Amino acid sequence: MRRLAAAPGNTKAVGKDEFVKIRKRDLERLTTETMQIKDFLPKILNGEFLESFYQLEVAEAALEKKEQENEQLRLDCDHFKAKLQTAQADCQKERESKAEKFFNIVGQTIESFVKSLDGSIKEQQNLDSDENQFVLALAGIVTNVAAVASGREFLVNSSQILLETLLQLLAEMKAGLCTKLKVLILMCLYNVSINLKGLQYISESPGFIPLLSWLLEDPDAEVCLHVLRLIQSVILEPEVFSRVATQIHESLSEQRILELSSSRNPDLRNIASELLEDMKMLHM
Repeated sequence: MRRLAAAPGNTKAVGKDEFVKIRKRDLERLTTETMQIKDFLPKILNGEFLESFYQLEVAEAALEKKEQENEQLRLDCDHFKAKLQTAQADCQKERESKAEKFFNIVGQTIESFVKSLDGSIKEQQNLDSDENQFVLALAGIVTNVAAVASGREFLVNSSQILLETLLQLLAEMKAGLCTKLKVLILMCLYNVSINLKGLQYISESPGFIPLLSWLLEDPDAEVCLHVLRLIQSVILEPEVFSRVATQIHESLSEQRILELSSSRNPDLRNIASELLEDMKMLHM
C-alpha cells in the first residue's frame, strides 16, 4: 500500500504496522491518476520511441568501435612514424658517408689543379679551360653547402680535411691570379665562420691571420672584399678575437684597410670603413 502524507489527527497505530487513513475522494483521485498513467504510458513508449532508443544504443556501440579503430590507427601511425624516422636517420647517415668522400675528392681535385699551375704563362692559359670551369663548379658547390646551417655543421664536423686544403691553397695561389677560385674559397670560409665552431677551427689554423693579411694585398677588389668580411667575422666574436688579438695587431695592416676604405668599389669601401670602426672600438 502506498504511504501518503497524513492529515493532522488522521493517523492511528495498529499493532506493529502503520496505516494511513485518507479521504475517499483522495483515493478516487489517486485511482484516476493511476489509470491515466496506464493509458498515457503506452503512448509515450510507442514503437518510434523504442526504435529511437535502439538506434541510440547502436550509435553508441558504433562510436565506441570507431574510437577503438582510431586508437589502433594512432598506434599504427606512431609505429610507422618511428620506422620512418629510423629509415631517415639511416639514409642521412649513408648520405653523410658519401658526402664526406665527395668533399675529400673535391679537395683533392682543387689541390691538383692549383699545384698544376706552376708558371704564370700556364696559369693564364688555364683560366678559361674546361678544367678550370670544372674546378670552379666544385668550389661553388662547397660554398653553397656552407651557406646553410646544416651544411656548415657537416663541413666543420666531417670535412675538416677539405677546410685545411682550402686554407692551404689560398696561400699557394699567386696574387692577382685565380681570383674567381680565391673568391669562392673565401666565401666558403666566411660561411663556415658563421658557425662558432667553424670559426674557431679555421682561426686555429697555423698562419691564418698572416694569410688574411697577405691576401688583403691582392690587387683584385672582390678578393679583398671577402678577406675583410672574414676578418670582421673573427674580430666580432670575442672568444675567438681574444685568442688571435696579438696576431691581428702584429700582422694586419690598418693602413691597407684605410686605403681600401677609399676604394672606388662601394661594397669594398663600406666594409673597410666598418672594419676600421670595429677595430677602433676594440682599441678603446
